Amino acid sequence: MIYHKFQKYRKRFFLAAFVYLLIFAAELLYDSIPDEIYAIQGNEEEIHFSLPVTVEKTEKSLSVFRNNSVKLNQNVNLNQDYQVSCKFLNLIPVKEVAVHVVEKRYVMPSGIPIGIYTKTKGILIIGTGKVTASDGLVYEPADQIVQSGDYILSVNGKTVSRKEELVELVNASGGKAVVLKILREEKTIELKIKPVLLQDNSYKLGIWVRDDMAGVGTLTYICQDLKYGALGHPVSDGDTGTMIRLAEGKVYDTDIVGIVKGKDGSPGELTGVINYKEENCLGNIEENTPTGINGTLNKMPEEMEDAYVEVGMKQDIHTGEAYILSSLDGSLQQYRIDIDEVDLNCKEENKGILFHVTDDLLLSETGGIVQGMSGSPILQDGKIIGAVTHVFISDATKGYGVFIEKMLEH
Repeated sequence: MIYHKFQKYRKRFFLAAFVYLLIFAAELLYDSIPDEIYAIQGNEEEIHFSLPVTVEKTEKSLSVFRNNSVKLNQNVNLNQDYQVSCKFLNLIPVKEVAVHVVEKRYVMPSGIPIGIYTKTKGILIIGTGKVTASDGLVYEPADQIVQSGDYILSVNGKTVSRKEELVELVNASGGKAVVLKILREEKTIELKIKPVLLQDNSYKLGIWVRDDMAGVGTLTYICQDLKYGALGHPVSDGDTGTMIRLAEGKVYDTDIVGIVKGKDGSPGELTGVINYKEENCLGNIEENTPTGINGTLNKMPEEMEDAYVEVGMKQDIHTGEAYILSSLDGSLQQYRIDIDEVDLNCKEENKGILFHVTDDLLLSETGGIVQGMSGSPILQDGKIIGAVTHVFISDATKGYGVFIEKMLEH
């Protein structure tokens, strides 16, 4: 009897395990096929999948199928999108892939360091704190009311954009509760907080706030019309970890004055001096996006050479030799890396390229990838294919990159 029960449960266990493996395999297959592909008009190219899938255009008269590859013949109108259908073993539909037809593009790879200054759209709340009131007691008036990452848009109906305006309106309340209009995760709400009178006769809400931030990054590319892209990841607040809402911003010439080498547990950084004089302003920041900042330059940086290269699509990228372009000592230099993995359907937009540094000079100077190198262009086979975005905290020689086509979307 016990043996039969054991047999019954063992069969159920193996059945459940088999079903789980099927689901896991299906999800793996689905995730390994990209949701979308950019293809150059007029080019005929093949995109190979390391999977037993067949691919064909959805239009009945335009079959383009090969075993485990899709052949893109772009004799179609520019910006005319279409879809291809992927089938497992030519039987089971797995996924439809959107193909966006774009013209061949050329940009100038940069690699020069830039100073980044941004003003937030609204006043960013980074946390709450305790205050000692005039009666000697300690209060935390904003606790459990506001949250880190909230933006203060107005106080008692008056729009605020600077910390000084917030302080002025809170002091003008005379201790009466103030109404804050808050933006929280794209929703606008109103909250009431009663300020606390301090011994210096000022009033405080017990809120830590920020209305601007600055840092050092790398300019990735420049277009012929002086439009640019930089950084490869968003400008985010270091305390809340959220992408900032941008009101305005500028990029400046900057000089690298020091390098803290990366090591296990510490990513290292480039230390730069930003000169905020108007003559050192390179241009404005128009957007802060998940794949970097972009805007328009006032002038071409002096360090740049007039050398435009073709933009490579993600399906052009292969494992093996590549280079990053960066300026650590005032002169642009290419440093050798090896691409280890290309994730055509990465869930995080700026982690599609996995690589490790092999260049002896870069390893000796920085230990690998350090903060401030984000945005350094990645070149392979004479094309710009991406930009450096992240470094592994546990191993400074390893990093991630974003596909250049994702940066150019903006």
